[in-house]
Amino acid sequence: MTTTTRPIPAVARLWLWLLGIVLLAAGLFFAIGGVRLLMLGGSWYFVVAGLVLILSAIQIIRARPVGVWLYLLAFGGTVAWALFEVGADYWGLISRLLAMGFGAAVVLATLPLLNRAAGRPARPVLPLFGALVLLVAGLAGFGSMFRIHPEVVAAAPAAEAVAVTPETEQTDWAHYGNGVANDRFAALDQINTGNVGQLEVAWTFRTGDVPVSTGSGAEDQMTPLQVGDKLFVCTPSNNVIALDVDSGEQIWRRDVDASVGGVWERCRGLAYFDATAPIQQPSVPGSTQVPPVALAEDAACQRRIIMNSIDARLFAIDADSGEFCADFGDGGQVDLKDGVGEVDNIAYYTLTSAPTIAGTTIVVGGRVADNVQVDMPGGVIRGFDVMTGAMRWAFDPGSETPNRELQPGETYSRSSANVWAGTTYDPASNTVFLPMGSPSVDLYGVTRTEMDHLYGASMLAVDATTGVLKWHYQTVRNDLWDFDLPMAPTLIDFPTEGGARVPALVFATKAGQIFVLDRQTGEPLTEVEDRPVLPANIPDEPYAATQPVSVGMPQIGADTLVEADMWGATPFDQLICRIGFKSMRYEGLFTAPDTDMSLSYPGSLGGMNWGGVSVDPNNDLLFVNDMRLGLWVQMMPQESGAALSDGGEAPNAGMGQVPLGGTPYSVIKDRFLSPLGIPCQKPPYGTLTAIDLKDRQVAWQVPVGTVRDTGPLGMKMRLPIPVGLPTLGGTLATQGGLIFFAGTQDYYLRAWDAATGQEVWKSRLPVGSQGGPMSYKSPNTGRQYVVISAGGARQSPDRGDYIIAYALPDEG
Repeated sequence: MTTTTRPIPAVARLWLWLLGIVLLAAGLFFAIGGVRLLMLGGSWYFVVAGLVLILSAIQIIRARPVGVWLYLLAFGGTVAWALFEVGADYWGLISRLLAMGFGAAVVLATLPLLNRAAGRPARPVLPLFGALVLLVAGLAGFGSMFRIHPEVVAAAPAAEAVAVTPETEQTDWAHYGNGVANDRFAALDQINTGNVGQLEVAWTFRTGDVPVSTGSGAEDQMTPLQVGDKLFVCTPSNNVIALDVDSGEQIWRRDVDASVGGVWERCRGLAYFDATAPIQQPSVPGSTQVPPVALAEDAACQRRIIMNSIDARLFAIDADSGEFCADFGDGGQVDLKDGVGEVDNIAYYTLTSAPTIAGTTIVVGGRVADNVQVDMPGGVIRGFDVMTGAMRWAFDPGSETPNRELQPGETYSRSSANVWAGTTYDPASNTVFLPMGSPSVDLYGVTRTEMDHLYGASMLAVDATTGVLKWHYQTVRNDLWDFDLPMAPTLIDFPTEGGARVPALVFATKAGQIFVLDRQTGEPLTEVEDRPVLPANIPDEPYAATQPVSVGMPQIGADTLVEADMWGATPFDQLICRIGFKSMRYEGLFTAPDTDMSLSYPGSLGGMNWGGVSVDPNNDLLFVNDMRLGLWVQMMPQESGAALSDGGEAPNAGMGQVPLGGTPYSVIKDRFLSPLGIPCQKPPYGTLTAIDLKDRQVAWQVPVGTVRDTGPLGMKMRLPIPVGLPTLGGTLATQGGLIFFAGTQDYYLRAWDAATGQEVWKSRLPVGSQGGPMSYKSPNTGRQYVVISAGGARQSPDRGDYIIAYALPDEG
């Protein structure tokens, strides 16, 4: 029996040609890219699928029904390959199957037309029904993208409600991280899981200081302080404002208008000191005493706000009046550039994190700009008298005698490791803990000294009265990845397996590691494993043979990537990401940079950053937010006369060759993104994680942030797809069983149930936020407030100057 082809309308013929050409282009893309991937040792799928799609396209253009069956064969093979490669991983299946599934629906719906063209009965019922099923499945898959898909689902409630009592209730938020423990925990429960849905804006204040978005410029990353009836805020230009806690009305304002030319300008927080309050002396045997302070009862500045500015000054401001404290330094300020030597660019030595009041000593570090040149200001850490501003001590991490007093004309060591993040004070032992960064420059260790290798990427414990080192613990040896310690540690009473509790500190790193150290000795309280790592080939580089990995605590976003982890909104950009991944040298977490192109993941932008962690001490829960954003890195011979970096963030964003002054190299770095501007590895790109400190396991982990206010090629998608985006800023835990966080790429303040990780409330912000939420109870009205600053999200052009307070409806 033979069949006779039938002529079909021109419109139908045009459709077959159009469909065939689309499939042919897709098949060619798959086949050509697949051959390239296969040559790099990658998956064979794209070559095979591409060839079948090409055959399908040719047959459809020829109006042959076999073209449909060839496409369905490719689709069926794709389903089998996807399940084999990623199993039940949600985002992995979406990337591989969604586009091909919609294609299968369209192609199958075309079968009756092809049957008719081939002279056969059209028989449309089964093909159209099958196409409808595929279409519904595709729409269901697309719709499922709007639901949150936890990485780890809570097996049981991770927290139990513990009621606040008058004895345990928080009175003030008087330190950057709330209490001296820096735990970002509010012992308040007026706002709780049962009523958080009723939260509403109580007041909004505009500071008038909008951070300029330049890529290397100003950002709002502030957490306010609250003492009594005043809320204290600072702006990216280091202007300080006191607000009424209930109305948000301005009480006083002290403008400093600091600037370093638009590079890295921000004020993350302030410090507070009350000279009328009793001084807490240490209880740990052998600790030094806290020096007393002397101030007349009728003197001004009994209560003072301490601020270090972006242009390296230290200020004392009367908390009651807003006036500078005349008895502090020179008219209320101290020049922190004294002793650091030559600063070629004012943006090379800046203060970006809040100072710490350690007893009666102000402790400050300083940010030394990354990847500029070898000869930079040093990372000296100093302690100043809180009343007079006189320097009590200095710890010079580049010197073998770090506490030595400078002689006239001398400066502190150049280019040493520095403390750009915050610090934490333990009153029980009169100790301040210092998270150290890397010596300049980050990617080249040949010029580093013995002291640089000793203190780089380490946690230091220093006597707060004398500045004498007690102990140090190193988390990265000869850091070539900018895996410095980015946050002030949090003090906890760590539960041991025997039921005892050990005074400890916990902190997280850019490398996705979480360390728990004994507060008195610096020894790890959870297992840390020394793992061998591979060197690269930079001449004379003193590569470390091993690196410490904190295996006794969960590692967040630090998995070793494989090709199957590459992702894309479509199979096409996934293929490009696979080729990019296989084209780079990648040996896991500590892949050393070299003159070839290598991948660093989670990268210097990734892991956990300056926002720190929060803790629920009643339930022994640790909350961390992270970003997962790999960087590709390549060292290049340095071009003669090339301009140095301005010290901003642009070297991490593909600005071309950035000279590393004083070395033979320039560096090229950029985010590992698909052609659509999406991170190449699978989602999520940012999560919120609860860790049970009792068993050291992840209790729950959820993606945070949607693509509503961002998207491919920098366009706002306007779709609330909770893919989880890179996060900045810190979390707030409350005794009401809630976790608040706003540092996402979309414009929301959110709350999660601490027991389950379920999102229970969110409020739209006028712009994004990188600030840390805080909470207090008004001494006047008894209302609990949650406050957030919103000045703009990272990578967003939208900027603002908002301080927003939320509260339950005022029943009075």
